[in-house]
Order: sequence, then C-alpha cells, then structure tokens
Amino acid sequence: MKKGTITSVDRFTTVSAEETEQIGKRIGRRLKAGDIVALEGPLGSGKTTLVKGIAKGLGVKNEEAVASPTYVLIREYEARQPIYHMDWYRLSKVEGPDRLLTEECFNSRGITVVEWAERGKNLFPKTCIWIVLKYEGLANRAIEIVGLEI
Repeated sequence: MKKGTITSVDRFTTVSAEETEQIGKRIGRRLKAGDIVALEGPLGSGKTTLVKGIAKGLGVKNEEAVASPTYVLIREYEARQPIYHMDWYRLSKVEGPDRLLTEECFNSRGITVVEWAERGKNLFPKTCIWIVLKYEGLANRAIEIVGLEI
C-alpha cells in the first residue's frame, strides 16, 4: 500500500449476529501471516462476534474458546496461523508492558486482531486492516472495512 492511499473500502449492513459472524468468516479466509486487524466500535456493536467469524474463517481448532479477552488483555487461538486476539477496553491508553506485548504480536507471523483499537491508533502500521462497526437500529450493524477487499 502506498503512503496515503487506501487499497479498498467495503461497507456492509448486517441484521443479525449470524450475519456479522459470516462477514468475519469472509475476512478470516482472506487473512495471511502477519496481518493486523483493528476493530473500532461502541460497546455491543459486534466486535467479538466479528472476531468469532474471523477465527472460523482461519480454521480455529476450538471455536468455543473464542471470547473477548477484556479481563486478560489477550487470548491466543490455534488455527492455520496463530491468532492473537487483544481487547483494549479496560485500557485508557496502551503503554508499558501492554505496548510491548502489542508490538510483539504485530511483529509475529500470526494474525493479530485488536478490539477497541482506537485506544492505541498510533501503534498500528499504515498497512493494517481497519474495521469500524456501528449501530443502525436495534439489530442492524454497519460494518466498514478499510484495507481488505472481501
């Protein structure tokens, strides 16, 4: 990706958690070693549901293990590439040991997915995939994906 350019922007509207998960599966199938996915959106907007789909798309070995790591900061899942699932909800900013852990994951050959990414926007490389989830009514979610064509 050239500096200052966006390779692609896709927009979707889902009407259920199942549809959000299906979008995640499509994303997961396209990810490759070293990819970083930043998720932004309000509480309950579907970030963890999208991660469950991403993990399924990557062939996660234990689907039941995919859960928000809010209280542990990171979970690792075994799939065709290791998945590092981070959640920055409880952090006001990413610094110290949390920043070092983030940099380690970003520099790995695994797939890193970060919920509440807006709390550390400056840490992400320009080549990351940025996904914004928003409410559109009670059950509907708008999903905007920048940097990955699905």
